[in-house]
Amino acid sequence: MGVVTGMRSMTALAVLCWAAWLGLLPETGWAAWSAMAAAAIVFGLCAAGEYAADLSPRAPSRTTMVPLIARLVFGSVAGALSARALMEPVAGGVAFGLMGVLIGAYGGVRVRVWLAKKLGRDWPVGVAESAIALGLALLAARMLHIDATREAAHARMFL
Repeated sequence: MGVVTGMRSMTALAVLCWAAWLGLLPETGWAAWSAMAAAAIVFGLCAAGEYAADLSPRAPSRTTMVPLIARLVFGSVAGALSARALMEPVAGGVAFGLMGVLIGAYGGVRVRVWLAKKLGRDWPVGVAESAIALGLALLAARMLHIDATREAAHARMFL
């Protein structure tokens, strides 16, 4: 989810909130806010707005200070929510989220610039990058759901 956040800052949180609201991820305690319909709708709308804004030539680079800091914050939250769903240490989720953001932000911008130069146009590369980010987030959420379900079943065996 950190790599996804580095590519598109709102996508990972939107997918995590929708998955939690649909009951696919067990978010409890401090993370229960992510399972609320309002969170899923707000982050979903923010992600959709980001997809549109990213295609604008006036969009700031994701590696400048303010967008990168925002990505680091959102990536740490996505990592924490992911770790919480798996009953793993939140600090580890935050650390992996932060590392993933840096990989997704810097790696993503380099690949995008390279492909845009090859194609001679940025727009199709931006659309493809958004689709890839969404696909990766959905895949990660599916894997989290499978692992969380397995963890819950394992925990019930030892009760």
